[in-house]
Amino acid sequence: MLEKVTYGGWPNCCRLSNKIVEAIVTTDVGPRIIRFGFIGEENEFAEFKDQLGKTGGEEWRIYGGHRFWHAPEAKPRTYFPDNQPVKTEWNGNTLCLIQPTEPTTGLQKELEITLAPDVAHVVVVHRLWNRGLWTVEVAPWALSVMAQGGRAILPLPAKVAHEEALLPVCPLVLWAYTDMSDPRWHWGERYIVLRQDPQTSSPQKVGLGSKEGWIAYAREDHLFIKRFVYQPNANYPDFGCSVETYTNESMLEVETLGPLTELQPGAFVEHVEHWFLFKDVTVGEDEADIERAIRPKLKETEQLVK
Repeated sequence: MLEKVTYGGWPNCCRLSNKIVEAIVTTDVGPRIIRFGFIGEENEFAEFKDQLGKTGGEEWRIYGGHRFWHAPEAKPRTYFPDNQPVKTEWNGNTLCLIQPTEPTTGLQKELEITLAPDVAHVVVVHRLWNRGLWTVEVAPWALSVMAQGGRAILPLPAKVAHEEALLPVCPLVLWAYTDMSDPRWHWGERYIVLRQDPQTSSPQKVGLGSKEGWIAYAREDHLFIKRFVYQPNANYPDFGCSVETYTNESMLEVETLGPLTELQPGAFVEHVEHWFLFKDVTVGEDEADIERAIRPKLKETEQLVK
């Protein structure tokens, strides 16, 4: 179901809902999915109250919610402010948000959002057009800004005996400010876990060339899983990252990236995420508990990802 609503001070939002979850998108700015969550419950995404309802201006604002960027990250290119209205198209099943072409980059962003009729499953297509005159090397980059107090969970490759594994299997990428001794990190055998702490302001980030095709966020008894299709032999940005996570005192981002593409004028590239939301899921602190909580949900959703 689609309806027009006011949300966060923006009068022209669109609400997609079934009987289980809802997604609210802004059209006064964007493209942006500002809310996703169970009906009547908290937003799974962070919201920055001092920025809600604002429009216009040349300053980039994080707002909160889910946004669409292009990688590799650079200023000012990546930080073009999404402060203007977006066009919407609705076909009875899928809502499309179309941003005006960015005058500084020649790129145009589209988000297509499809909510399943009877489960907590959303398909989000991130489509990036080159409306300029020259070829641009770029990768679609999907960032979900999660609410405080949870943990990002990144899967590590399956373990294989030394005698059978002479070559590396995936890159682990650090930023200049990454502190591997920070207690918010858990570096495990099967998972990397990053905890969001509202009392700790120093930022942390890591990227992973994960072939597993998912990243998750566990908060209280809710589990949010983002799934995507990894493309073997593709050239991913940031030294080969397909997933990344970043945190500070305000929020935590769970991010997926598509491969770098030589995007010709008039062409587009797509990156598809599948979102799944579960409740009454206890994700413990040790890896055995994480495995018991997450693996059944991944198995439950794998047939829905194409």
